[in-house]
Amino acid sequence: MTDMASRGSNSEPWQRAALGANLLSPDGQLGVTIFEEMTTLATSTGAINLGQGFPDEDGPAEIKAAAQAAIASGANQYAPGKGIAVLREAVSAHQERFYGLAVNPETEVLVTTGATEAIAAALLAFAQPGDEVLTFEPFYDSYGAIIAMSGATHVTAPLLAPDFLPDPEVLADAFSSRTKIVLLNNPHNPTGAVFPRQVLERIVALAAAHGALIISDEVYEHLTFDARHIPIASLPGAAERTLTISSAGKTFSFTGWKIGWLTGPEHLVAAVRTVKQFLTYSSGTPFQSAIALGLALPDEFYAGIAASLRNKRDILAAGLRAAGFDVYLPSGTYFINVDTAPLGIEDSVDLARRLPGLVGVAAIPVPVFCHAEGAKRTRSLLRFAFCKKTEVLEEAAGRLATLKDRL
Repeated sequence: MTDMASRGSNSEPWQRAALGANLLSPDGQLGVTIFEEMTTLATSTGAINLGQGFPDEDGPAEIKAAAQAAIASGANQYAPGKGIAVLREAVSAHQERFYGLAVNPETEVLVTTGATEAIAAALLAFAQPGDEVLTFEPFYDSYGAIIAMSGATHVTAPLLAPDFLPDPEVLADAFSSRTKIVLLNNPHNPTGAVFPRQVLERIVALAAAHGALIISDEVYEHLTFDARHIPIASLPGAAERTLTISSAGKTFSFTGWKIGWLTGPEHLVAAVRTVKQFLTYSSGTPFQSAIALGLALPDEFYAGIAASLRNKRDILAAGLRAAGFDVYLPSGTYFINVDTAPLGIEDSVDLARRLPGLVGVAAIPVPVFCHAEGAKRTRSLLRFAFCKKTEVLEEAAGRLATLKDRL
């Protein structure tokens, strides 16, 4: 194995599994996360918070109205553990409509409390001590913590700038006889990469060769700009070993509703459902029927959200370039990454802590999404979120353009 693919240690407490995302104070006590720290800084300085990735606008009015109607009509008690039928049927229809995937709504769909619960339940269902779970690095911060909770070893394969795609040989080296699960995030947070077909085919081939499951986190599936999202389950040889996860939060901008779903082969979904029943059991009854309505919205809606985000991406990118950063334009998600090195700054964590006071904008340093070696490799990268109102992004871009004069 090359030194570019890394295997985590099970000796670390779960609080440190996502290195940097959970920070320890000098006396060894658990401190606040970098997300909380940046939000607190943004609040205290009056900075625009482009750190945490949540929209500052609600989604479609018809979806809100549907939820209100469901509450008024009495849909306020526990939903069935696997989700109400109308949402499971809507998820099945969505997979067929957009990707040609046939999913049985009775046995191959599970509604979850957001995508995070789906990921947690899937990992806890299949990973155990002695197994390895492979993610791409940088990785969404909850992955490391949940993998550690399962007792499995967290292995990473790096995504390298400027395209943030894996090196084929390094990816192959990251697999071993103990690889039980490949946890894929595509489109990818925090890099904004959208994996092309050839990369996905390589992942499928390696997973098949090692008898590994694929858990595919596709919550940004409709938020792509310069590339087409390809569900890995749609590729030859993938469906029988793949669990696909998505949610309403990113597509419809209702992150607080926490409605997610998981699809895949019946026996795999059943195993995840067994774990889920001891986590939340069921999720947001009146929101489920409202999201079912949202999944049936016309193609114009889905094209519109992507076009709106593309415009917002470009507004923020212009301000970041004016600030003097190298900008890595994302092909998907609502995150954009920059390299601080052109400004003579190699430590993005330090700059993230200074940025709210310097120009009134908050961001998240990419090293917090990495293990130790990955943190070194990404130490000059910052992530900004552009899922905000256009006028907010225009103001942020103007503030960022003044950075070179304030350093």
